[in-house]
Amino acid sequence: MNRKLKINKHFTPCPVDDEDEMYPNGIFVFNITKMLAFIESSNIPYEEVLVKDFNKVTTKFKEDYLATVDVKRPIIVAEISPGRYNVIDGNHRMEQARRLGMEKIPAYRMNPEQHIQFLTTEQGYFAYIEYWNSKLKSLEGQ
Repeated sequence: MNRKLKINKHFTPCPVDDEDEMYPNGIFVFNITKMLAFIESSNIPYEEVLVKDFNKVTTKFKEDYLATVDVKRPIIVAEISPGRYNVIDGNHRMEQARRLGMEKIPAYRMNPEQHIQFLTTEQGYFAYIEYWNSKLKSLEGQ
């Protein structure tokens, strides 16, 4: 299966409103608020993912907030490079699931064709296309 991403010359960065939640991952900044609205309007089903499959991204959690999170609310995992998913919304929920000893947590699994539209800059979009395709090429060389 060819998963090479092609540049859309008509790409428009996802707009950002004042109250929107963002997920910065280096040059890649995703608009989580707009992504959640898309998920809801598209009726994308969630699935269960294994907690152990996701590395802890930080050791600094807001402990007061952590105690209030609903681990039954799906997180969002995005395929950031071929076959590799990162938690881009729900790191506190994932950490709480870890602490509770849960094996699985509900998640929306987003592929690049779904999540790329939520990048907030053209620079990030073009860099992402290049990054994805370079990772794909290195996998083909193995």
